[in-house]
Amino acid sequence: MARSLRIGVIGGGIGGLAAARAMLMRGMEVVVFEQASGLIEFGGGLVLTPNALTALRALGLEERALADGFESTGQVVRSWRSGRVILRNSFERYRALFGATSATIHRGDMQKLLAAFVPESALRLASRCTEVESRPHAGVAHFADGSEFEADVVVGADGIHSAVRSSVFGPQNPHFTGLMCWRGLVDSRRLPGLVPPEQSAWWGPHGHVVHYYVRRGELLNWVAHIETDSWTEESWSTPGYAPELRATYKHWNHQLTRIFEVTEHCYKWALYDREPLREWSRGRVTLLGDSAHAMLPYLAQGAAQSIEDACVLAAVLADAPEEPEAALKRYEGLRLPRTSRIQLGARERGRINHLSSRWSRFRRDASIACRNWIGAKTGPQDLAWIYGYDAGNVPTGELAA
Repeated sequence: MARSLRIGVIGGGIGGLAAARAMLMRGMEVVVFEQASGLIEFGGGLVLTPNALTALRALGLEERALADGFESTGQVVRSWRSGRVILRNSFERYRALFGATSATIHRGDMQKLLAAFVPESALRLASRCTEVESRPHAGVAHFADGSEFEADVVVGADGIHSAVRSSVFGPQNPHFTGLMCWRGLVDSRRLPGLVPPEQSAWWGPHGHVVHYYVRRGELLNWVAHIETDSWTEESWSTPGYAPELRATYKHWNHQLTRIFEVTEHCYKWALYDREPLREWSRGRVTLLGDSAHAMLPYLAQGAAQSIEDACVLAAVLADAPEEPEAALKRYEGLRLPRTSRIQLGARERGRINHLSSRWSRFRRDASIACRNWIGAKTGPQDLAWIYGYDAGNVPTGELAA
């Protein structure tokens, strides 16, 4: 009988907790290290596209996520000022095409759901990893308090400012995209009858806005993107200035301006982009989630790809417990081409969303309408290579593109 692998996971966010869940299901010994003193509710909403829900299904958590989140009727894209519909997709159609719907959930609720399946003994809080190293037969994580942890494999799931990535591959230099975001949450009772139960996007010149319900419809989550050169701080927790927000979008549709008016607190951050890495693994150390492939939000794949990573990494380690270094390279080969393509695709989708000239927007919208009319592949089929992926059934015995 193969021995049980000992795994150290650095980072207690969605990716790290999903990895712990996937590995515990396969009988591995897992310890998750989180630098915060507690798993606090932080951030706004997440879109769980069909591939994310399929991955959660492999973890036995799809139904729980749907119960904690909000299942919209569909997705609609509208013009920024008039509200004219550019594109609409039904999530019943998603079920037929991909075997799963799309839902939305509060980031804190998703983290809490995953944490519920990680034993308290396997979670070490207030543990800030400063560096990692790969020794001949182990990975070792070093912490700010001077302690270290040795394991068969160390997984860096410590986010966009990953200490694991920096210590293994050197610092990554992100570049500012010229875009910033505001985000906020609104009690849905403050918007009676104003916002339909859809995942909504409003495409406009130099920016766009998305909004959707979370927490069983109790809250409306919104995120507003705009081109700028005046804000460059990459943080999700910097308070936003409401009058500045309202002034920026004062000419946009009244539904949006009303949402902003009733928002009590908003936050802002700058969007930075990163080039895809050429490798994720060195010896007994590998990366997962944003530490490996931080991506712009325009395909709603950040959390989804982290959960997919978790499923695939656990599967390849379970298939080759006596060869963890080879398993990590197999994991990298299975996942890196896909996540790199999504990173670049998200960058291009952002460009399409924010076309500045009226003529460019007309051509884009007309092209979408024409393709819909003639029955060409558009909408969800364009993203079938993303949405149709089943992280629970990836052929782990050989490398795949």
